[in-house]
Amino acid sequence: MGDAAEEEALRYLLKQGLRMLSRNYRTPGRGGGEIDLIMHAPDGTTVFVEVRRRASNRHGGAAASVGGIKQRRIIFAARHYLMRLREPPPCRFDVVVVEPDGVQWLQAAFDAS
Repeated sequence: MGDAAEEEALRYLLKQGLRMLSRNYRTPGRGGGEIDLIMHAPDGTTVFVEVRRRASNRHGGAAASVGGIKQRRIIFAARHYLMRLREPPPCRFDVVVVEPDGVQWLQAAFDAS
């Protein structure tokens, strides 16, 4: 189910003009983080995307499930990814929600501060 949601989110973002840089990026070691999709926006922004899928909107829906701990792990993985680059680009953290009624793209859903 998760792979299908990621695939749907990727197709959606590609149609919006983003280009994929990496998929399922993981930091080495235990307790690290993972980023579902790393995309490049037309304006040069690197977009770290968390994809969430839920069968229903009970308990706040999929977007509500990206809490503080999950955000910290994504930010940790994003920093790891950016350390490999000579000069870090502008970046943001988005959430793509795949629910029964369609796809919702939450741009700049959270930040690294």
